[in-house]
Amino acid sequence: QVQLVESGGGSVQAGGSLRVSCGYSSRRNCVGWFRQAPGKAREGVAAIYGAGSSTYYADSVKGRFTISQDYSKNTVYLQMNSLKPEDSAVYYCAAHFVLRSDDCSARFWGADFRYWGQGTQVNVSS
Repeated sequence: QVQLVESGGGSVQAGGSLRVSCGYSSRRNCVGWFRQAPGKAREGVAAIYGAGSSTYYADSVKGRFTISQDYSKNTVYLQMNSLKPEDSAVYYCAAHFVLRSDDCSARFWGADFRYWGQGTQVNVSS
C-alpha cells in the first residue's frame, strides 16, 4: 500500500505562484497530478516518469507548470506559475508502478493510477 499526502495548496491572486507537494510512503516510478473543479470532470495536469526522464503536461498548463521529483525527500512537486482563476480546483496526486515511460504516459492520459491522495485546495482569485 502506498500513501500519498498533498500539501501546499492555498489562495493566490491571478498571476501569482504556488507550489504543491506530494509526499509518498513508497516510491513508484510514475506520479501524476490531477485536478477537479466543482461541477467539472477530473483532468490530468502533469505527470513524471522516474526522476524526470519524461514529463507530460496538459496543454492548458504547458509553459506555466513544472513537475519535479526529489527522491531524497520522497516528494513530487508541482510548481504553478502565472496562475489563472480557471486553475482553481482540488489538486490530487496519484502514483503507479510502470515498466516504461510509455506506460506512464498512457496512465496519465487515462487517469488510471492505483494510488491516490486526498487532495489539496487551490484557489486563484481574479
